[in-house]
Amino acid sequence: MKANIGITDKNSQAVVNELAKILADEFVLYTKTRNAHWNLEGPDFYEKHKFFEMQYTQLENFTDKVAERIRTLGYYAPATLASFLSLTQLTEFSREKNDSNGFMKELLMDHESIIIKLRENIANFAFEYKDAGTSDIMTYLLEEHEKMAWLLRSHL
Repeated sequence: MKANIGITDKNSQAVVNELAKILADEFVLYTKTRNAHWNLEGPDFYEKHKFFEMQYTQLENFTDKVAERIRTLGYYAPATLASFLSLTQLTEFSREKNDSNGFMKELLMDHESIIIKLRENIANFAFEYKDAGTSDIMTYLLEEHEKMAWLLRSHL
């Protein structure tokens, strides 16, 4: 059944198109953080292993929040690896060593890319597309990614 929540079809479609990209970014970053958690090596293994676990748990919740917002707007969320890879702005790891600094630098760059994208969309969602609900969720995600980036940056 179609959602009748006061957002035009044109606006909700535009919002969902952006949300699909954000969902893909969140899922790819979640996967990359899992990779860091699983494949980390070095003298700081245990401490960073736990740190990455804390971060991927947060990211898992973000993916759910974005996907559920897409469903709330009456659309289906992309949910395949192929769709995520076609929609994301992020890239997969391209490094030889599995050390904490390498993982942290790359994850930090990804968080910062997502932060920029979220910041660009917050006002558009609220004012251009008349969707304050999605704008609020993006503000929440922005604040959380900023904190996660700060924590990564603090280790470098």
